[in-house]
Amino acid sequence: MPTPPVIAVTGSTGAVGGRVARDLAARGIPQRLLVRDASRAPRLDGAEVHVARYSDADAARAALQGVQTLFMVSASETSDRVEHHRTFVEAAASAGVRSIVYTSFLAAAPDAVFTLGRDHAATEEIIRSSGMRWTFLRDNFYMDMMELFAGDDGVIRGPAGQGRCSLVSRSDVAATAVSVLLDPAAHADTAYDLTGPEALTMAEVAEKISAVRGHPVRFVDESVDEAYVSRAAFGAPRWQVDAWVSTYTSIASGDLAAVSDDVERVTGRAAQSFDEFLGAVS
Repeated sequence: MPTPPVIAVTGSTGAVGGRVARDLAARGIPQRLLVRDASRAPRLDGAEVHVARYSDADAARAALQGVQTLFMVSASETSDRVEHHRTFVEAAASAGVRSIVYTSFLAAAPDAVFTLGRDHAATEEIIRSSGMRWTFLRDNFYMDMMELFAGDDGVIRGPAGQGRCSLVSRSDVAATAVSVLLDPAAHADTAYDLTGPEALTMAEVAEKISAVRGHPVRFVDESVDEAYVSRAAFGAPRWQVDAWVSTYTSIASGDLAAVSDDVERVTGRAAQSFDEFLGAVS
């Protein structure tokens, strides 16, 4: 009988988890992929696929039997995300998982300006209380998302002011996660701040996108009231609109301006700059 996989990876159908799963497979490391829909799971050598939602304690517990280290990508944004996380973390602990590596958020705190950062703070506390060893990857906003912030008119709108944000690439977050998963004991009970090498204003972000893409993108600094009005047409629930608006107010606050060298310290390679990222995906 083959040795059962000791690393479980969630989020393998997504951007970060998919990169992690492919990297582990390329290294010949067996893994167990936990997905909501088996038909969407990547087909990778050495990977088992198990269906388990974060909210299904029994399925999660069964899927995690024999797993020593778990890579937990935060769940999709919902009003009850923390409870789904709680169910999954408790299931992991009861299944005997020893170490959990969780994708958190920079400046996660119960009173974080970015409202979803509060979810991450709550989840971190649940994990700390679980009895498992832990590593938190506190990533800043993704470089990969910045072009999507612009509307069809090429305008990025939001109350970010002159605040700065040390954007990080998804590839750097995934590379950091793999380094931790390969030697979880060396990173036990540690939180890493994952950022790029510079902190940019939203105006600078727009300028850099324009320069590389060759079409105009600009930033318009809204007031908080204007931001709520401009997003009202989407008909989203209040918690989601709060998250959208606080994406920008968290930048304005200065909470997301810190630059860390944790990507380089963990992976041994310098974090990607926004210019490098744009050039790589052009």
